[in-house]
Amino acid sequence: MLNKKDQRLRRARQTRARIALQTVARLTVFRSNLHIYASVISDDGSKVLASASTAEKEVRAELGGSGKGGNAAAATLIGKRIAERARAAGIEKVAFDRSGFAYHGRVKALAEAAREAGLQF
Repeated sequence: MLNKKDQRLRRARQTRARIALQTVARLTVFRSNLHIYASVISDDGSKVLASASTAEKEVRAELGGSGKGGNAAAATLIGKRIAERARAAGIEKVAFDRSGFAYHGRVKALAEAAREAGLQF
């Protein structure tokens, strides 16, 4: 019997196997109760090309103190930041890796903000 985390990781493995065949950089998302993290990882998986999270000092200040990283507004901010950093690193196209999380709420807010800021996926 798989627990909730194992089920999520099983879904994530399937997604990553599909993304690996595309040979494009992947935008991967992790969310905890308190924070949300986004990274752009090279197509061979060897290097993190850009990253952003609500744990960063400037982001926490912008969100008004600590403990505000676990909402859709914070996810939208991180989506914009990761898109800007990816484009600064010369990356336009990515595959979206939601790491087995459902595509709604914070994960959806981050993805839509990244698309609006110019990332294609």
